[in-house]
Amino acid sequence: MTAILSEETRMRDQIAAVGKSVFDRGLTAGSTGNISVRLGDGRLLMTPTNTSLGVLDPARLSLLDADCNHLSGDKPTKEAFLHGCMYCRRAGANAVVHLHSTHAVAVSILADTDPEDALPPLTAYYAMRVGHLPMVPYYAPGDDALALAVKERAGSAHAVLLANHGPVVAGKTLLDAQYAAEELEETAKLHLMLQERKLNILPRAEADRLSAISSAG
Repeated sequence: MTAILSEETRMRDQIAAVGKSVFDRGLTAGSTGNISVRLGDGRLLMTPTNTSLGVLDPARLSLLDADCNHLSGDKPTKEAFLHGCMYCRRAGANAVVHLHSTHAVAVSILADTDPEDALPPLTAYYAMRVGHLPMVPYYAPGDDALALAVKERAGSAHAVLLANHGPVVAGKTLLDAQYAAEELEETAKLHLMLQERKLNILPRAEADRLSAISSAG
């Protein structure tokens, strides 16, 4: 009889598969971006520092306790605190995906981006998978103030956009977080393509209704 794979083993493999998928499609480049999953016992699996998401070794992923203390595996991403802040404020989240996806980063750089909601609800899928997208002010990578800013914003939204940096998205599952991050990037692309054109965006009431029935963590 084939042994049932442990949750940890399955999640290690899934993180590697998702990492390769987003890297191969150009949603993050070089050694940028990071992924984590919260296991049933509260421990966290996370991608290591200075490692391309395209070539992750499941056996070498970082294992952390619920307080983000490193337990085993390679040294975790230096942005582990971003994941910890999302889990702290999003009780239903079991995965976080942080990308440096080109169009989302571009939106985060524009001077006229609304910090309270960085992207308009252009499609029903964006409203359902992402909904509200507050933008966190710029702080240097690793700055403790960035962690506090993300923690504050994550209380009201499962996705945030870091100014001059990129999106951080939480979901009930890793696939939920991945799909939401991808929908965010596609909407950012549309937003940039349609600038200076008259738009028919979803009414706010409809966007809020769709967001409320979504499966996001």
